[in-house]
Amino acid sequence: MRWSVAALVRASHPEPAVAVTAVTALLAWGVGHDAAGIARTAGAIFASQLAIGWVNDWLDADRDGAVGRTDKPVATGAIDRTLVGRCGLVATLACVLVALTTGFPAALLMIAALVSALLYDWPLKLTPFSVLPYAVSFGLLPAFVVVALPGSPAPPVWLVLAGALLGAGAHFANALPDLDDDDRTGVRGLPQRLGPAGSRLAAAVLLLAATIALVAGPAGPPSWSGVAAVLAAVVVLPLGWYAGRAAAARGGRSVAMFRAVMAVAVIDVILLVASGRVV
Repeated sequence: MRWSVAALVRASHPEPAVAVTAVTALLAWGVGHDAAGIARTAGAIFASQLAIGWVNDWLDADRDGAVGRTDKPVATGAIDRTLVGRCGLVATLACVLVALTTGFPAALLMIAALVSALLYDWPLKLTPFSVLPYAVSFGLLPAFVVVALPGSPAPPVWLVLAGALLGAGAHFANALPDLDDDDRTGVRGLPQRLGPAGSRLAAAVLLLAATIALVAGPAGPPSWSGVAAVLAAVVVLPLGWYAGRAAAARGGRSVAMFRAVMAVAVIDVILLVASGRVV
């Protein structure tokens, strides 16, 4: 059975896994979790990200091979497809088990988010409803973090909305580098139907809306750190947009827009936590 640690890590989609886990840990700290609570919530999210990535590459191995994806270890033969599928199953079970340590209500939210994300891998990725799992799963993420804190109030609507908008924007940004390959292999999600320009615009608008929700949602006037978050989004998103367009014009693949989304998400949560206005 072919495998290596490096190939297994690459098949997990490590960049978004680390970014989403970091955002979760920051948010958990911001709502008042102690070190153990941060470890439990971030650990459940990290396991879910591993599960989603490995299941995705297990399912997409034939499509990735058909278009010559050299960045996909399963498609290149660097790692056995069956092994990656089994790792996805183990990570799914680990996510559920870790989530259960946060309490039953929070675990239900985490499991719902995981199921939603796996439904993206199949079959919703192939449909015009491909954005829904991203919106649902990312919307449930802050709700999970808040509910996992004993004695916490219900998660505020603005925080859940911001997560959903962020997730929806991430979907369009994440799909951008693969639009041509997706068309060749019959993937017809919403980004593929909108095309590159529409997907870049959707990603930018949705993430800016998420940032504004984080700034305007808490009670009281916007904080200076919140205003800084909006300004950061206004600067970083166009940079990702133009970098992506430049790469596309050269006929290459660029993850610049997706990285811009992740960067703004981390900045948003850092400034939100620093302002003390998480809940």
